[in-house]
Amino acid sequence: MTDPNNPANITPPAANVPPAPASSASAPSYDAAPPAPQYGAPAPAAVPGKTLGIVAFIVSFFASLIGLILGIVALVQSKKAGHKNGWALAAIILGAVFFVLTIIIIIVAVSLGASAIASLCDGLPAGEYPTTTGGTITCP
Repeated sequence: MTDPNNPANITPPAANVPPAPASSASAPSYDAAPPAPQYGAPAPAAVPGKTLGIVAFIVSFFASLIGLILGIVALVQSKKAGHKNGWALAAIILGAVFFVLTIIIIIVAVSLGASAIASLCDGLPAGEYPTTTGGTITCP
């Protein structure tokens, strides 16, 4: 029996130390740093043309023709890389719709302006008449 008050009689517990390898050539190297821990999945690779597609989408609201062209360029870049690009497709659709609407609005404005000028001459004899802006209107 061991006496707890006398440390000379205490026997240390057996250590669980694995046996040393037979050959020092196969010993593991502890000099190298451990690999860095990796958290979660790796970052996805960037889709070529995606950023340009987003820019084209935003620009198509303000300058439809430029947005349409940028959308086409972004879609071609993505297709070459084998990826889909919804932003570029949306930019192409919006750019085309807004461009057509712009053309229709210009045609309507020009025709209304021409009819408004023609209505100024109703009831007036033929001749040139001055306007308040310094121009002249010629009535047939």
